[in-house]
Amino acid sequence: MPIFNAPILKIDVAETRRYAGLKNAQNFDEKNIADACADALLMLDVRGVWKIYDYDCESRVVKSEPEFLVEGASIVKHLTGCEKVACMAVTVGENVEREVTKNFSAGNYVASVLLDAAATAAVEQAADALEKVIAREVAKESFKMRWRFSPGYGDWNLDNQREFFKITGAAEIGMSLSSALMLIPRKSVTAIIGLEKITAGKNFHSTKKTCANCGKIDCPARNV
Repeated sequence: MPIFNAPILKIDVAETRRYAGLKNAQNFDEKNIADACADALLMLDVRGVWKIYDYDCESRVVKSEPEFLVEGASIVKHLTGCEKVACMAVTVGENVEREVTKNFSAGNYVASVLLDAAATAAVEQAADALEKVIAREVAKESFKMRWRFSPGYGDWNLDNQREFFKITGAAEIGMSLSSALMLIPRKSVTAIIGLEKITAGKNFHSTKKTCANCGKIDCPARNV
């Protein structure tokens, strides 16, 4: 089971601004955002893991142990034509989360919000980096990847997180689930990636991952 622990060298300031709900804010001191990113960078503990399984499109079953049934029209459609799937988990650890809580408890609300947003941007960057590693590995077997799809996205019910979590290997990097099915550490991601065999003369099906593909229209991070 491959383990990923590549460091993040810089946190995306623009994404941090967006996650903080400041995308359209005027006259906000950019130094505060940059400082939050710099502070978060020192606290990151990036860890990731992934497993590759066979996938049966007809039965919608991931051939893991135990087997996992994929439920939800959008995720099933997204995996159409895939012969395998990569199930991944990544986290940036608990250090940033503790500092966010500490700032909030001390009444430093702006610092808390910005640090939390920086940690969110960081875990998405970590997930992007892990995707690139997986892409290089599956390319050796002539597979191409769809973009990652997480429980709770689109119509993939978050209730599926409990069973899906088990097959990602997330527990091997210290992750766990709360009783409300939230990932612990909080700044973590689990996701499934469809893998389609590349054959001569066959067009690879893909769709761009955008907020437009998700039904959560009230999401504060939505950018469309």
